[in-house]
Amino acid sequence: MTQVSADDEMPEHFDVLVVGAGISGINAAYHLTKQCSGTRFVVLEAFETFGGTWWSHKYPGIRSDSDLHTFGYRFKPWVGPPIATAEEILAYMGEVIDENDLAGHIRYRHRITSATWSSSDNLWTVVARQPDTGRESRFTANFLYMGQGYYRHNEGYWPDWPFMDQYEGQLVHSEEWPEYLDYAHKQVVVIGSGATAATIIPNMCDKAAHVTMLQRSPTFFRTGRNAIEIAETLRKLEIDESWVHEITRKQILHDQTAFTARTFEEPEAVKEELIGEVRRLLGPDYDIEKHFTPSYRPWRQRIAFVPNADLFTNIAAGRASVVTDEIECFTRTGILLKSGEELNADLIVAATGFNMNAFGDIAFEVDGKVVNLHDTLTYRGMMCTGLPNLVSVFGYFRASWTLRADLVADFFCRLMTHMKETGAGAVAVAPGPEEADMQIGDWVSDEDFNPNYIKRSLHLMPKAGDRPEWQHTQDYWRDKDEIPAIDLDGPEFIYNGQVKTPL
Repeated sequence: MTQVSADDEMPEHFDVLVVGAGISGINAAYHLTKQCSGTRFVVLEAFETFGGTWWSHKYPGIRSDSDLHTFGYRFKPWVGPPIATAEEILAYMGEVIDENDLAGHIRYRHRITSATWSSSDNLWTVVARQPDTGRESRFTANFLYMGQGYYRHNEGYWPDWPFMDQYEGQLVHSEEWPEYLDYAHKQVVVIGSGATAATIIPNMCDKAAHVTMLQRSPTFFRTGRNAIEIAETLRKLEIDESWVHEITRKQILHDQTAFTARTFEEPEAVKEELIGEVRRLLGPDYDIEKHFTPSYRPWRQRIAFVPNADLFTNIAAGRASVVTDEIECFTRTGILLKSGEELNADLIVAATGFNMNAFGDIAFEVDGKVVNLHDTLTYRGMMCTGLPNLVSVFGYFRASWTLRADLVADFFCRLMTHMKETGAGAVAVAPGPEEADMQIGDWVSDEDFNPNYIKRSLHLMPKAGDRPEWQHTQDYWRDKDEIPAIDLDGPEFIYNGQVKTPL
């Protein structure tokens, strides 16, 4: 395909360029129309439609693992079951776009390849390539709003297992699910034990001959009915849905915060509660110690929610089973384990996670210098030193992503308004002299949260300091008070000044 260069074209200018039309980008578009009326903005999306994760993921049973009362937008009540399918989430997002006339702001099939900042012009110049034609387009913008998510869609993480090429069955990754994959009456092995595996396995059991979950180590799970009692009660009382939405959100957030606190204050008690529920579902003779007793404290990795305990009911019924072992190598007919056991399979599914990408794999330059994000410092997980006029969304691990997306959008709109009122054309962040002795470390602490996809990608992420302002916190209850109270004239904000980076 011949690539058509954008160099000779006049760029199209916007006040704000939003990257991505997933849950964060659509949220930003809504808030820009409501809080920053008159702002000229565009949303550039690499895919052919909106939705991000909820459009790109195609594996059986794809559903949220956060409740939609908090994963849904604060401004639009969620009226369905709390754990929702991708189809339901896409329909909800489509309603947001239609109800708020956002479609005209979105350009699909625009994959951003580079973003260059000029301090002399106070402008970002962005190049986006249209994958179906190879054509490149240029845009200029006063601000970039990064809402593209944090991993490479349609490219799963593949561990380097020996002799994979010798396997004669079908091998697929959950992130790269074939459109017409036939697994009826087949012996299936799913490698992995996180939320994706816990979703795929029960949804394959109705057709497959048998599904085996092969895990290296156990994961914590929570189970429950796919319903929120307080929401059901309020609806029986015919309370307005906007009230149901707000009250249910507050109840869920209260409960989540209390549970998270307990995982730090009494981890052994919480561990026993979680494992005890699995023991109740699988019976006293099942080897819970081997297959469902993690070695780490609850919430050091994400706890997968299993609606209606469907994973465990399929295990109890014999339609699925669990093997806890490590892979020695692939064989012609399956997988040889380090214990010496061999698992034969017609189909092997790698539900082994994804590859993180910082800021969408976009090549950034500031005043002619390439920016390495690992050389920057995060400001509250929303801005980075050395990157002016740029705000990014990275949600919570222990709560719904969208809760933080709302807070970041509020902050961004308030920052834009402040700069308009004061006549500032550029803003950057940097620690002040009083923070000269601040300790710099990884973006997230291994003790706090340590899934493998984070640990193997820390070199891609900004660094963090030992002060709250220079960290990405996981505490929504703190953020909801602190982020709206940020002093935009504080010493960490540099307006119309030299771009600094402390590292």
